[in-house]
Amino acid sequence: MRQPAATPALRPVAVVTGGHQGLGFGAAVELAKEGFDVAVVDLHAEADPEVLAAVPADRVRYYQLDIADLSRHRPVLEAVLSDFGRLDCLVNNAGIAARPLTDILDLSPDAFDRSVDINLRGTFFLTQAFANLLLEDKGQVADDAYRSIVIVSSIAAELVSVDRSQYNVTKSALSMVAKLFAVRLARHGIYVHEIRPGLIATAMTASSGSSVPDEWVADGRVPIPRWGQKEDVGQAVATVASGRLPYMTGQPIWVAGGMNMMQAP
Repeated sequence: MRQPAATPALRPVAVVTGGHQGLGFGAAVELAKEGFDVAVVDLHAEADPEVLAAVPADRVRYYQLDIADLSRHRPVLEAVLSDFGRLDCLVNNAGIAARPLTDILDLSPDAFDRSVDINLRGTFFLTQAFANLLLEDKGQVADDAYRSIVIVSSIAAELVSVDRSQYNVTKSALSMVAKLFAVRLARHGIYVHEIRPGLIATAMTASSGSSVPDEWVADGRVPIPRWGQKEDVGQAVATVASGRLPYMTGQPIWVAGGMNMMQAP
């Protein structure tokens, strides 16, 4: 349930999907440190008070949304705009993992379609709705305000996992979504960034039950020999959302400890 509307903020406002846990929560915390007010968006009917307590109470609000429900995109974004008085950044973090891990030869259409509906279709059309609201509401923020859309994809956008094929397909497609919106919106001063997390220690990653990631870290396949933390991804999101990379749009930023680099034998 949303709280009563507040006086429009002078601070920039970021909308973070999947912000109730994991990478989204890390992004919300780091954005608040960077000076943003944060609209946390997630599936839960109400937010866990302990989650919201990580951000100053006057800087955060919670909104329930299943991003697969396209009919709810515009109303939720309009509610955020009404409550905070402006929109500056959308962090597209919400998504589902490939569970259970399933060989590509055994993957069911239902499992494939569910990933597409949430990871790809939901993200695409929420981005579209957010971009249109920014264009319609251009006069509500200063001309020099940095406005952005951040798409959290994955190393799976490029690195192949045949037991996570639906995840690979949707995350690689999101990389193109970032490029498409980047080209379309640059002329309007709206910048699009793709963040590609690697092996990040979250509950979702742990739920795979696979020992391979630990083996890769131990064997040196990850040059920075540790698991990434949600703060690593959150700081990357906050960096691009704050406009500290002003001559950049549509490019993937790997937050993977160098894992994406091919190493010679």
